[in-house]
Amino acid sequence: MKAIDNLPKNTQIILFDGVCNLCNGAVQFIIERDKNKVFRYASLQSDIGKQLLAERQIDPSKIDSIILIKPNIAYYIKSSAALQAAKKLSGPYSYLSFLLFIPAQIRDWIYDFIAKNRYRWFGKKEACWIPTPELKELFLDN
Repeated sequence: MKAIDNLPKNTQIILFDGVCNLCNGAVQFIIERDKNKVFRYASLQSDIGKQLLAERQIDPSKIDSIILIKPNIAYYIKSSAALQAAKKLSGPYSYLSFLLFIPAQIRDWIYDFIAKNRYRWFGKKEACWIPTPELKELFLDN
C-alpha cells in the first residue's frame, strides 16, 4: 500500500528538510496561506518521507530540495515545487506562479544557491520541527 492512498482527493504533499530553519519557516508560511487545506507535509528525514521518495525512485542522497507531490499525477522539485505550491495559496502569492515561464535551469540555479547556503544563513535545528496539536492533522509523519 502506498503511503498516500488514504488522503482526500486533490491533496498535495510537500516534503521538506525538517531540520532547516528556512524550510520550516516556508512550511509555516504555506500553512497560514493554504485556506483550502490542499497540502499535507512530511519531512524528508521521516519514514513516510523516505517511503514517498522510494515510491518515486528518487535517490535521497541526491535531493537537497523541497518536493511537491501531486498523487497519481507528478512530482516537482526545487523552484518548480515552490512555484507549483504557490498556485494554491490564498492572496497575491498565487501570482508567483507566473515565474514558471522562466526556464527551470535559471530558476533552479538561484534555488540551488539559496539551498546550498540555507544552514549558514538561516540555521539548522537539532531535530525536526514538531507541529502544534492543531496542525498535527496536516502532517503525515505524526
